[in-house]
Amino acid sequence: MGGWKRVLAIGLIWAVAAVGWMILGGVTQHRERTQSSSTREDVQSLWGNPQSQSAPQLTFNWETQAPATRTEQRADGTAVQVSEQVTEKHTSAQLPDSSHIDVDLRSDLRRKGLIWYSLYDVQLAGEYVYKHAQDQRGQLAVRFHFPDSSAVYDGFKFLVNGKDFSGAVDAADGSIVADVPVTPGDEVKITLAYKSRGLGSWRYSPTRGAARIRDFQLNMTTHFKDIDFPEQTLSPSTREATQDGWKLSWRFEQIVTGFSVGMVMPQRVQPGELASALAYSAPISLFFYFLVIYVLATLRRIDLHPVNYFFLAGAFYAFHLLFAYAVDHFTIESTFVLCSVVSIALVASYLRLVVSARFALREAALAQLLYLVGFSLAHFWEGFTGLTVTLLAIITLFALMQLTGRVRWSEVFSTSADAVSGTHVAPRP
Repeated sequence: MGGWKRVLAIGLIWAVAAVGWMILGGVTQHRERTQSSSTREDVQSLWGNPQSQSAPQLTFNWETQAPATRTEQRADGTAVQVSEQVTEKHTSAQLPDSSHIDVDLRSDLRRKGLIWYSLYDVQLAGEYVYKHAQDQRGQLAVRFHFPDSSAVYDGFKFLVNGKDFSGAVDAADGSIVADVPVTPGDEVKITLAYKSRGLGSWRYSPTRGAARIRDFQLNMTTHFKDIDFPEQTLSPSTREATQDGWKLSWRFEQIVTGFSVGMVMPQRVQPGELASALAYSAPISLFFYFLVIYVLATLRRIDLHPVNYFFLAGAFYAFHLLFAYAVDHFTIESTFVLCSVVSIALVASYLRLVVSARFALREAALAQLLYLVGFSLAHFWEGFTGLTVTLLAIITLFALMQLTGRVRWSEVFSTSADAVSGTHVAPRP
């Protein structure tokens, strides 16, 4: 087969394999979405949703008397003005004068098929103090909203001035309301505590919208090292590493903000997303591999037929096919090792028969380790895939330029002779 025809045939094989990988990637994504829709509801029923706890909502209610005049009609039809005192009701939103909260977070990663769920256990204890600086006396309504109405709260406590209001549930929205009388100068102490479970992330909102926060302190203990903060949240004032995590603290004497405090739970590499990403990027690694093998075969005068390239592409495809359907049964690491061994064994055992054991174990296997295994490993570190492709391209370009600098490509692609047997390398000067 002539040189150009051989290259076109190899290119066609690569294109067919690329289409196969696109289909595999799409099928894997569909499987992941199907599993997500069927398992997420089960996970949420056991562990709840992402939790966003807000501070107790304080509302001061009071009444005043004001003079008013109204007109009455007498029996004889004449009108008379009547003066009286009417009651006016007033409402004013308030904020705690101090907030001290302790939060303990423990990660509990669980996998369902192709999906890892970042579950967590949270333990919260809060102490709030409100100082009544108004000149009027009235009622202070303290309303507590649960962060997730579908979650379970163990050891729940909601005390106002030492009185337990944990059973005063408002049927309208499921919140808990405590009404306490206040006079000028009174202090109201609010105690809150519970243990619960959530999914993905946890937040604490000191206010609803931008407002002034006084004497705020939140201490968070994480029992995991991999910490991250959600968007539009405040950075911790101090950080201290512990044996199994971090101690984080947010302390503000007085601050005006609408941001919250939060933590994103540790994430694992998602098996379904990884399998899809590997399949979609596989044509790039196969392109580099075919290019290197073709050049090496040209330099060594090895006659590799396009059919041989077809089986090499099949060995590459076997890696991703096996990974896509085995990763939901085994760990990602063990599945990756298994697929790498299987694919390399297929190529090495095949090229041992086609060419030689030396070529199969040295050139072919090493190239496969670099362009299949090494390239695939880059997907385990988010953000490094593009850099890996760039470095591989540059290294491959440099190596091929050095190896083929003296090759007469006009003879290699001559249609009058076989592409391999007609190769000529110019003698060194």
